[in-house]
Amino acid sequence: MGLTTALTGALSAVLLVAALLAAATSAFLLWLYRRAVLRGMEQETGAAVVPSKQSGMEKAATASYPPLTIKSQQRGTFSTTSAAAEAAYRCIAHSLWAAVAVYAVGGLVYALILTLAWTRIAGCVRICFLWQCVNYAWPIVLVVSLVAGISRWEALSVACGYLAIVIVVAVFILIQNSELFSGLILVWLGTNAPGTLLLLAFLRRRVRAVGPLVLAFMVAGVTGALLASEVPSYSEGLLRGLVMAGGAVGLGGTAIFVLLHVVGFAALGVFGWWLLGRIGRRYRAKRFSDQSLTIDSLWLLFGIVQSIPFAFEGWGWIFTGLVAFTAYKLVTLTGFALLRRQAADDIHAAMLLLLRVFALGARSERFFDAFSKWWRRSGSISLIAGPDLVTTMVEPHEFLDYVGGRLSRQFVQGETDLERRLADLDRQPDPDGRYRVNEFFCHADTWQMTMRRLAKESDAVLMDLRSFSRTNQGCLYELEQLLDFVDLERVAFLVDETTDHPFLEETLQRLWQAVDRESPNRRAESPTACLFHARDQSRRSIRALLLMLLGTRAAA
Repeated sequence: MGLTTALTGALSAVLLVAALLAAATSAFLLWLYRRAVLRGMEQETGAAVVPSKQSGMEKAATASYPPLTIKSQQRGTFSTTSAAAEAAYRCIAHSLWAAVAVYAVGGLVYALILTLAWTRIAGCVRICFLWQCVNYAWPIVLVVSLVAGISRWEALSVACGYLAIVIVVAVFILIQNSELFSGLILVWLGTNAPGTLLLLAFLRRRVRAVGPLVLAFMVAGVTGALLASEVPSYSEGLLRGLVMAGGAVGLGGTAIFVLLHVVGFAALGVFGWWLLGRIGRRYRAKRFSDQSLTIDSLWLLFGIVQSIPFAFEGWGWIFTGLVAFTAYKLVTLTGFALLRRQAADDIHAAMLLLLRVFALGARSERFFDAFSKWWRRSGSISLIAGPDLVTTMVEPHEFLDYVGGRLSRQFVQGETDLERRLADLDRQPDPDGRYRVNEFFCHADTWQMTMRRLAKESDAVLMDLRSFSRTNQGCLYELEQLLDFVDLERVAFLVDETTDHPFLEETLQRLWQAVDRESPNRRAESPTACLFHARDQSRRSIRALLLMLLGTRAAA
């Protein structure tokens, strides 16, 4: 195999096979991970746990308190939004769009470097210089959709905006030379289609968290398999020795060929496993965020794929993509460092506790994906692991603990262990300005005390009660604890048309009549439970919900 062939055909094959294997393996491992977490949730520790008081649903009403007002907040009705909430929201929006700008500038530098390399190879073709810049900038559209927390329609609008730029540049070029029409289309497809198709499997919400990790391992393993099968072809003696050794143990040519792939995969798979461990350690050390890991993987993959055609002009040109990726990385590191300096005097980071009906499934994933991209620009999110978000929110170190057989250490084992975890809560932002999600894995006899302690520690509480009905007994307990121990000014309830509103209001009123005498809500002159009606995950709805939560935080 010639060097040019190795750098074009073989490298393309490695990426394609590794991507396909990584996509299937990620989905399978996440399925196993979800099963393991659910089994752990059903287990009991047997540890002594401080008992909770008797359920408010069963207690007699022994005191008379001011009536509980249940206030419905519709989207967009925020005439009384506090100035503090508005200021906090502006900080969030500034941080989010500043991050988008940093990634966009880094992407433009990446595109410029590849375009300069293309110009050097193809000759000084000034008329097509701008076209190539636009082509290589396509990944910016994908990055904006990942970072900005926008809906599908808004993401489509971003793509249409990019398409408008493409059309304008194409028209300008066609005015100069109308014969280039078909060539422009083929150039764009050849530049972006392979990388985009490879990434589609990893941009899906359910595998996005672990896809880059598994892909890194698979690239190492597939490279080893390819090398192991190719190296013997360069040495007749080695090839003859392998055939003789295989024949001695009853292996035919096909079996030897398969065995070479397996041995090669395992050999470089060891390097892949080391690489995963290093990624996990760097993530624990807060050297990068889960989002930046995904975005960096996206740019690196595009850099490798888009530089493959350059190898036909000389093997050294294959490194153009790595040079462009390095420049992108330097620009983004510098940009986020400057943003951290500007944010040094920003408002104190808040911690939000997210409670929800576990039966929401995909709806819970979609909401959390959109909402968290905004809230995590102002503070961290704490939640108790459940079947709805267990694979969506898996973090690199959690996934590696599972693969390494150490998932059990993620579970809260008792009150002492819970206090230790609370003391070690990650409340600092990552280098890109995003705060992390603190996910608590709980056994059947530790989730209640974990919920109580998190509610007390949090600056604001959001309880997602979409699809809430009489079957959600766990939510009844959580509602009781919020009324008893958390100032309702710090709590917001998310509802929609699937919520059993009569039952919810009946439950809140009944629990209110039996509220704990030490509850901070007993001292309120006009205790109020705020219900926010959510209709979609649009930016307008997310903004309204954020203002409501930021208002509760300001009130507290």
